[in-house]
Formats: sequence, structure tokens, C-alpha cells
Amino acid sequence: MKKVIIVTPHPDDETLGCGGAILRHKKEGDQVCWLIVTKMGDEFELSRRTKRNEEIEQVKEMYGFDEVFQLNFDAGTLDFIPLGNIINEISQCFNRFQPNIVYLPYRSDIHSDHKIVFDATVACTKWFRYPFVNKVLVYETLSESDFTINPDSNHFRPNVFVDIAPYLEKKIEIMKVYESELSEHPFPRSVKAIKSLAYLRGAAAGYEAAEAFMLLKERL
Repeated sequence: MKKVIIVTPHPDDETLGCGGAILRHKKEGDQVCWLIVTKMGDEFELSRRTKRNEEIEQVKEMYGFDEVFQLNFDAGTLDFIPLGNIINEISQCFNRFQPNIVYLPYRSDIHSDHKIVFDATVACTKWFRYPFVNKVLVYETLSESDFTINPDSNHFRPNVFVDIAPYLEKKIEIMKVYESELSEHPFPRSVKAIKSLAYLRGAAAGYEAAEAFMLLKERL
């Protein structure tokens, strides 16, 4: 049994980036933890914040997460929070759960929150401080990883492919919980776009459908 942690800047990143992999880990008997770094700020209406909390609870149940950490940093002001504060909070979660496998967002995603979460999480994967971490994988997020226009970025270059064909429909079902995040194609977060990316990644690996990751390090 492995212990897996999914680090997400916002709810829905877990499903877009590695929903199929999460379902596969659970099917294989692994323990899976969900770490949500930010929350909706007070600039959003209470009804919308309440709805988001309900969505998180529903998604938690649908995946069967063994543990969920919510750090509750304000998404709108994450850029202004000292990185050391974010690292400290993530570190506490890591030491409590002691994951063997870490999934985190791609550093060159267009949303600055993803970059910050990447930097803070990577600081918590040093072998001499977190010896339980054996593998670090980066996931791609529709409308984040593919929308980067930084000319200095090498863009997302996957080297690990996970067969999610048996879990694709369940991934879509879970994504539909986030009603405000989905829209009709060609909106990038549409059912058609999610399935298309899965089929494209599957074609690269010889699967009907797949999720793709970048392996940053692995200790065997």
C-alpha cells in the first residue's frame, strides 16, 4: 500500500489533473490525501462560498479520500503571503500524512497560484527532511498548463502515462460537481475537452484514455 498526496491550488485541479489516477490509486488499495491550499475569498458571496464547501465534501466522498487538508489561504492574495508561511503549512500536512507519492501542479501554469504552490510543495520533498517521499509527479491542468504563453517555458512535457480508461466516466461525473467550472465546448473546461485530452494522452501511450505526468524524481 502506498500513501499518495494530491496537492491542489484550488478545488477542481485534482480532478482535471489526476482524477483518473486518484481513482486508480484507490482501486489498488492506496491511501490518498487531498491537500487544498486556497479558499474562496470574502469578495465572493456567502452563497457561492457555501456551495464550494458543499462541492468539496461531495468530491471527497466520491473519491473516498482518506484525509483532506484545507489550508484556507485566500486565493486572491496568495501572491502576497510569504512563501515560508505556505511551506510551513504544507510541511505540517506532509509530516502528518507522510506521503510516498506526491502530485503537484505544473510550475509554468498560467495562474500564478499554481507556480506558488509548486514552489512551496517542492520545498517539502527534500529526502533528508521528508524521507518518506519517494516519487514526485507534476500534473497538467486544462486552461492552465496549455494556456501558458511564457516564451521561456519549455511547456508541459509528459514522460509518465497512466491508463485511466476504466475511470474516465467517473472522472467526468466528479468534475460535473463543480458546476460553475464547466461549460460547453470550446470552453477549455468542457466535458469534450477533458475527454479529448484523455484520448490524446492515451494515443501517445497505447491506451484508450490516459492522464499524463512529468516525473520530477523517484527514489527506488
